[in-house]
Amino acid sequence: MYGLIWLTDLRNKLDPMDLLIMLTSALCHDLDHPGYSNVYQINAQTELALRYNDISPLENHHCAVAFSILEDSNILKHVTTEQYKHIRAGMIKCILATDMARHNEILNKFKSIQPVFDFRNRDHTEVIMVKVSDISNEARPMAVAEPWLDCLLQEFFNQGDTEKLKGLPVTPFMDRDKVSKPSSQTSFIRFLLLPLFTELTKLFPCLEVQIFFYEIIHSNDNLATQKEAAASKP
Repeated sequence: MYGLIWLTDLRNKLDPMDLLIMLTSALCHDLDHPGYSNVYQINAQTELALRYNDISPLENHHCAVAFSILEDSNILKHVTTEQYKHIRAGMIKCILATDMARHNEILNKFKSIQPVFDFRNRDHTEVIMVKVSDISNEARPMAVAEPWLDCLLQEFFNQGDTEKLKGLPVTPFMDRDKVSKPSSQTSFIRFLLLPLFTELTKLFPCLEVQIFFYEIIHSNDNLATQKEAAASKP
């Protein structure tokens, strides 16, 4: 998030309160993550799924934990009541938007507001930037992205193993017997990441972010495709 703020010059386009919301949301968006997705929470009828009525249980939990920490630390003690309400509403909106089940909804909304995009309209800026930050790992250089990807896949495969043991449906892309690292990433980059960054670069055409992200994303996509082809050879 911090990198995107600088790349897109948002620090000169938004007021400090909105930057605070975006940075804090990015920092808090996965707090106390149990390592099992919303699909698992709902299928396994976990405490989180029951508490939040199957509606974005993880993201609601991350929000609750974030504000518990903020209240205990008293970091926001100097803001006014109205400012606190604004910060809280903004953070909840941004963190709930990181539920991947809402990916297409948020992307389509962002596409629809492109012609009338207004940096002064908080609804136009905060959600999309936090969402882009959330899934931007593959837009980083391969040397940075791959170690984090290995951790993510291990988390996914652990969930798939648990689902098999409990007789639950195995979540797509989480079955270690069917999914490879290259195949998972070519799909993720082509169908989720690249369309999102394509829209982002339309908003910031004069910045190097356009070349930077396209070069890295295509490089990572090509490397993943090459690895997939090599792995499929007998």
